[in-house]
Amino acid sequence: MAYKHGVYNTEQATSLTVPIQGSAGLQVIFGTAPIHLAKDPAAAVNTPKLVYSYKEAVEAVGYSDDFENFTLCQSISACFQVFNVAPIILVNVLDPNKAAHVTQNQAESCDVVDGVVLYDKKYVLLNTLAVKNGSATLVAGSDYEAAHEDNGSVAITLLSTAAKEASSLTVSSTSLKPSGVTAADIVGGVDTSTGKETGLELIRQIYPTLGMVPGLILAPGWSHTPTVAAALQAKTENINGNFNCSCLLDISADSDGAVVYTSVKGAKEALGASSAHAAALWPMVAVGEKKYYFSAMFAALTAYTDANNADVPYESPSNKDLRITATVLKDGTTVALDQQQANDVLNANGVITAINANGFKSWGNNTAAYPSTTDPKDRWWAVRRFFDWDGNNFIQTYFQKVDKPGNKRLIQSIVDSQNIIGNGYVARDYCAGYRVEFRSDENPVTNLLAGHLTVHTYLAPYIPAEYIENIREYDVDALESAIGGE
Repeated sequence: MAYKHGVYNTEQATSLTVPIQGSAGLQVIFGTAPIHLAKDPAAAVNTPKLVYSYKEAVEAVGYSDDFENFTLCQSISACFQVFNVAPIILVNVLDPNKAAHVTQNQAESCDVVDGVVLYDKKYVLLNTLAVKNGSATLVAGSDYEAAHEDNGSVAITLLSTAAKEASSLTVSSTSLKPSGVTAADIVGGVDTSTGKETGLELIRQIYPTLGMVPGLILAPGWSHTPTVAAALQAKTENINGNFNCSCLLDISADSDGAVVYTSVKGAKEALGASSAHAAALWPMVAVGEKKYYFSAMFAALTAYTDANNADVPYESPSNKDLRITATVLKDGTTVALDQQQANDVLNANGVITAINANGFKSWGNNTAAYPSTTDPKDRWWAVRRFFDWDGNNFIQTYFQKVDKPGNKRLIQSIVDSQNIIGNGYVARDYCAGYRVEFRSDENPVTNLLAGHLTVHTYLAPYIPAEYIENIREYDVDALESAIGGE
């Protein structure tokens, strides 16, 4: 060992990488979660959970790499393990109080080995365990402690002497049954007798309870079904009566949708993906052995792009690194699209995809409304999101002005304040132009008497430079100048 005499430095890896945060692309994600692993399973059902880290997500709804059964985990992984972006809002619809969502495990004899019983049942809700030594019912906390193992089973560690001395115990329980969840559970509804909201109806609660406006709504593992796709698109407009956002729709990458890129256009139409507030995506993506619905990864990328741009959604996530290792069908078959296939068949029909161009990139700028619309604010994904974001900010900024006297001072304060904000956007190159006016022709006396004031915002977010052309021709003059004679 070296003899040290002096002052030295040593370094170690950063113990915690803090997620980059933003609200413009705030994701509200609907699906199923392994709530049997959550800190409080009962509190994790049809309740929006705002989380800022992987640890908080695991405590709130649990985590499993079984993305097929627990669809919310795709977004947890994409946001915190791949892109490290926060926050996100998780809504689990897997409900232990619904008979279709659980399995009753009948009593069975389990051997006691070294004071431990290994109960080989998956997705067990620990508070439903019934452990008996003969006719005596054991009490959790005093007679035994139970915990989930990594392989999905439950380890029951015996504490009381009598239980430890038994050769076997009888165990029964209730397990979650994720296969019992249907598209109807994701869509949700309102109980007319109690007013309780479930599923996508919980979008209404985000702003009143959390003070945040949804930026992206998604349901990876479910949005490829027409009923969920329709509900997602419907929920993007007039949230709480005034806010707008965007949603992400997966086109199924199997025989129910499209297994070849030439079938994607028809699959998009069959899905009903047509809203200017929606992005349609195909196929699925993979990171190693993990397969994700594209919406989970694209939403994380979109939020990450926003957060890296001062939380302003002016830049398209197209041609950005997706941090994936493959594009795949649902069965895991690799999909290898080239740029021309992605352009001519997918992008041209309003579908966003991914291509491998020295690393996988997201590829596509059009909303699901394209090619039915060519209005810039409805065609371009980045422009549509900027419009929604700016409108939502206007509502929140000037809500404090509502019910004040509708005089010139109020009008001028709104116009001047918003023009200052808009000038800042232009100065930072977020948009080409931004101005607000109060026009007399849009404010007739009848409106003023009704307490209705109207301002008019003219804004021009930049269009993505989707097509860059280089015109080339041979310069004869240059050749003649270089080697021509006297």
